[in-house]
Amino acid sequence: MGTTQTTSTYLERHLTVADLASLWNLSEDTVRRLFVDEPGVVTIRRSRRRARVYRSIRIPESVARRVHERLTNGDSHGR
Repeated sequence: MGTTQTTSTYLERHLTVADLASLWNLSEDTVRRLFVDEPGVVTIRRSRRRARVYRSIRIPESVARRVHERLTNGDSHGR
């Protein structure tokens, strides 16, 4: 799924955590927790000496749709 997922989503609009939090009326922390390990999400990690790791997360629209469908169908346990 890795290569196919990347190939099919690379030209899609990618949402920021703030974008999706605003659209879904959730906190940014909640959105980040929902998507941090979700397949297809682009995560850019930056670390600085003696500081915490910063992550930028970009969520393809198709991934947001998939998670939304999973959440609205009552499947809170699996993917």
